[in-house]
Amino acid sequence: MTRRRLFIAVNLPENVKNNFFKFRDKWPELERGTINWVKKQNLHITLAFLGYQTDDEIYEICKIMQQVGKRHEPFFVKLERIITGPPKATPRMFWAEGEKSEKMADLQKDLEETIAGRVYFKQENRAYRLHITLARFKYEAAKKVKERGKVDEPLNNQIPVERIDLMQSILKRTGPEYTILESVELGE
Repeated sequence: MTRRRLFIAVNLPENVKNNFFKFRDKWPELERGTINWVKKQNLHITLAFLGYQTDDEIYEICKIMQQVGKRHEPFFVKLERIITGPPKATPRMFWAEGEKSEKMADLQKDLEETIAGRVYFKQENRAYRLHITLARFKYEAAKKVKERGKVDEPLNNQIPVERIDLMQSILKRTGPEYTILESVELGE
């Protein structure tokens, strides 16, 4: 039985992806091999990581996404800043952090709870935090980032949340490759 690695996401508009992609130009001292920048086409906001699922489970997840999508109207979220993380530790990532959004948290919670009632996956134990991973770095890059000082670059991006996508993630040596398996418009 074939299983596919899945997550549900909000994919970003092209102009926002381009702005994030330009952020890497500010870090020329981070050598290739010490930092793994997320490919521009892979930038997204994760709502739920579902792990490995069978075709029957994927069919069920798609039905659930349709149901949940009808219960939520389109909305906007605001991205506030690019920071390093995790907090209070040696930095290991760059990510864009969004302001708290009750609508996004409600959508995420509705998806997770509805799916968990019908398909097995490991739910998050912590409160949902809107973020977009931009890069992960190794020890050598982490030292250079820490030496340069705290990263807290303000952003002012409004992201439309009009649809949710079921994404397949295929892990490769060159990084993950994502494919949209199903898209659901909110409010329809």
